[in-house]
Parts: sequence; C-alpha cells; structure tokens
Amino acid sequence: MRCPKCTSIEDKVIDSRISKEGSTIRRRRECLECGHRYSTTETLVRDGVVVIKRDGRREDFDRDKLVRAVRAACHKRPVDAEQVAMLVEDVMDALEAQFEKEIPTRAIGEGVMQRLRGVDQVAYVRYASVYKEFQDVTNFVDEISALGKTKKDSPLI
Repeated sequence: MRCPKCTSIEDKVIDSRISKEGSTIRRRRECLECGHRYSTTETLVRDGVVVIKRDGRREDFDRDKLVRAVRAACHKRPVDAEQVAMLVEDVMDALEAQFEKEIPTRAIGEGVMQRLRGVDQVAYVRYASVYKEFQDVTNFVDEISALGKTKKDSPLI
C-alpha cells in the first residue's frame, strides 16, 4: 500500500478489524519512511459475476451501482450505511448460492425488495417504484395496499 503522505510503499499493519457484516477488513497502517498513519479497507472482490439485464444484455456485476440504488431508496430514512452494506452483502451471498456466475436483474431486484420491506417500508416502496417501473399513482397505491395487507397478515413485521 502506498503512503498517502510520502508515497513510500514500505508500511506495517498496526491493527486489523473485521466489519460487523464480515465483508470488509479495516487496517490501520504506519508508513515506515515518514511515520504517517492511515487506514485502508479490504473488500471481497466478486470476480466473474455477470448480470443478465431484462433485454438479455450481459454486464459485469457492479456492487457500487447496487449500493447507490439502495442508498437512493433509503435517502433521508433512518437506515444507516452499515445496514445498506449488510443488505447488499446478504442479497449477493444468497444470489451467489442460488446462481453460478450469471444473475438475472429480476433476482437482484426481488432480493433487495424482500430485504428492504423488513428494514424500511418507505425505502421499499421507493425501490419498488423504480424496479417495477411504476407508470402512475395507481401502481403506488396498489403496492402500498399490498404492503399493508402483508403487515397485517405477518407476525414478523
């Protein structure tokens, strides 16, 4: 790792901590040249995962794109960054167990909606409105009505 202060590549790891969701490791480092301390984060690289789009195109999986979509749905809601990261990791772990290397966008969208429903219902409706391509307010009303019925029927929510 290159020191951000002096650009030396000689450093030592002082401390390592695994994140709560277990998908990243935060390392505290010290440059052996100038003594500057800095932090780095290691994340799991999901090599070779391809997303099959609705129109049949294939595209490399972009975790950041999924995180941005979930964050947008959770904007100004009581959902913190760690919850978003855990939700995305949970979705991806489940999908990689179900599919090999090619995952349909339908499965990603359904997985996110399923988990958002339990985290924040407003964020769920926001995400669903984009994922399901709502065309008018009737679609919103129908989705909210279905959400209300699910809440009454299910003792888990």
